[in-house]
Amino acid sequence: MDLKAFFEKQNNKKQLKILTCGSVDDGKSTLLGRLMYDSKNIYSDQLTQTQKESEKYGTQGKKVDLALLIDGLQAEREQGITIDVAYRYFETEKCKFILADTPGHEEYTRNMATGASNSDVAIILIDASKGILDQTKRHTFILSLLGIENIIVTVNKMDLIDFNQNKFEEIVKSFTEISNQFKFKIEKFIPISALHGENVFTKNKNIPWYNGKTLIEELEDISLIEPEDDFFSMPVQWVNRLSSNFRGYSGTISSGKINIDDEVFILPSREKNIIKKILTPSGQKEVAFKDQAVTLTLSKEVDISRGNLICSTNKDNLFTSDQFASHIIWMSKEKMLPERNYIFRFINSQTIGKITDLVHKINVNSFDKLASKELNLNEIAYCKVALNKNIVFNSYQKNKRLGSFVIIDQFTKQTLGAGVIDHELRRASNIAWQKMSINKKLRSSISGQSPCILWFTGLSGSGKSTIANIIEQKLHQIGKHTYLLDGDNIRHGLNKDLGFTDTDRVENIRRISEVSRLMIDAGLITIVSFISPFKSERKMARDLVEKDEFIEIFVNTTIEECEKRDPKGLYKKARAGKLKNFTGIDSIYEKPESPEIILNTQMKKAEELADEVLTFLKKNNKI
Repeated sequence: MDLKAFFEKQNNKKQLKILTCGSVDDGKSTLLGRLMYDSKNIYSDQLTQTQKESEKYGTQGKKVDLALLIDGLQAEREQGITIDVAYRYFETEKCKFILADTPGHEEYTRNMATGASNSDVAIILIDASKGILDQTKRHTFILSLLGIENIIVTVNKMDLIDFNQNKFEEIVKSFTEISNQFKFKIEKFIPISALHGENVFTKNKNIPWYNGKTLIEELEDISLIEPEDDFFSMPVQWVNRLSSNFRGYSGTISSGKINIDDEVFILPSREKNIIKKILTPSGQKEVAFKDQAVTLTLSKEVDISRGNLICSTNKDNLFTSDQFASHIIWMSKEKMLPERNYIFRFINSQTIGKITDLVHKINVNSFDKLASKELNLNEIAYCKVALNKNIVFNSYQKNKRLGSFVIIDQFTKQTLGAGVIDHELRRASNIAWQKMSINKKLRSSISGQSPCILWFTGLSGSGKSTIANIIEQKLHQIGKHTYLLDGDNIRHGLNKDLGFTDTDRVENIRRISEVSRLMIDAGLITIVSFISPFKSERKMARDLVEKDEFIEIFVNTTIEECEKRDPKGLYKKARAGKLKNFTGIDSIYEKPESPEIILNTQMKKAEELADEVLTFLKKNNKI
């Protein structure tokens, strides 16, 4: 064998990353197993083991279940469904393929989105006996959002409908109508039976009415043509200090190409520089292209850190902003609430942000745009996002790496959702915080106090308002300037438009937090008495002011004691089902984990507890 010729042939082979998607039990794993089996990319010991497991689980009677070649997790084998994204490799004379078998079950849509984000081609499977299902539509919509243009629709299990041409054409017509709503055209439809191998690698006499290509022929003929993009961009992943005399900036090129001596911008600093060297794992190069991992050195030293962007001087293709519009798929059982703070992670940075406006959610059945105040598991929505700082980004259609993000929980660090950026939101750029001659230090010095927020939290009836009122009286007696913000009082004016849903509770606390911040600036000791049931919003309020200006006070009264007191009769109504979304009954209360002060109203009287708070203020030089 001529090894040189062999390796040259291998290097010149086209490589495709393929995704299979569709609903549960459409036959995705079976199809991939068939592709591997018919391409003779299965080792004999693999086949032997698969035969044994097929007999053990009995999913295909006495026949070999090719899906077991793909379903690697024990839970998948026992349940007969795919949970994780399984990657397999096979090749033909013409092509190399990396196969991603993604879950069809609704609960694992996040895994499908992950697989789709790294794929060149998508194969959508439809069970001929069931037709187009909700999850098929959801997966198709995700493909459209991620900009995957090479799509092949395979109508599988044709053997279950006796290879009926009319049924096949009905499915093609219905799916075409759906894809037209996604604004992309799909022309490749193939009737197959993955289980029996019909129209996968070889044509079959059972489908004489189909004159098109087999699936493997369609895959081999796909030509991946990248749109011309001369705009260079590379997020810096690592500042390489190999020695005291060397400083390089390492990352993967996200778009365009770069040459030695090219002029570049450093963002966000906007400094200009010149490319001095391009270093790759295979040595120094004169030019580098999209998707290459490189280390760049520059002609002059500048302050560059991880997360900065090196790009072409023609930076019109980029946006530097703290607000954008995007499509988001929610991947958590914990619902998304507008105005709640989350971590937004981009390829080159991360920051705190919030979804300020859920413009509409998309019904995957009818594709109607629906009004909504929250987003639940696997729902897709068009949203507006505001971040705590400017970031450099692009639209997803122009640059997938710079135009995508994930949403992460602040506390658990779990991924909650993912999004693609549509465009920048233009906001007034001439707004700046005006510095006044009289600041909060001068305002508070008149009364000899340090401004702070006393944030009381606890269940309804815990004693928050009673203690807060006593504290304000005591502070007033010694000449301190205060203001008490009480939950009930605020709902008569500022927040009279809000109800008691989780979404409205978040907005309720957001407004109060902003008002409290202004009162801090006014030099006041601000006393806030709200249930404020969610730790995320209490953290948001804390983060708005300086570290020592927020004092969280947990009024720790058991729900049994609160119900016993029930001064407004609210618990009685909630237990009777006459009052919905009541905290502690049918809406959760998240206890503070590390408050500055804990007050137990069952052990001490309100007067004594108020004195404890005053002692804390004196000890910490607030009064």
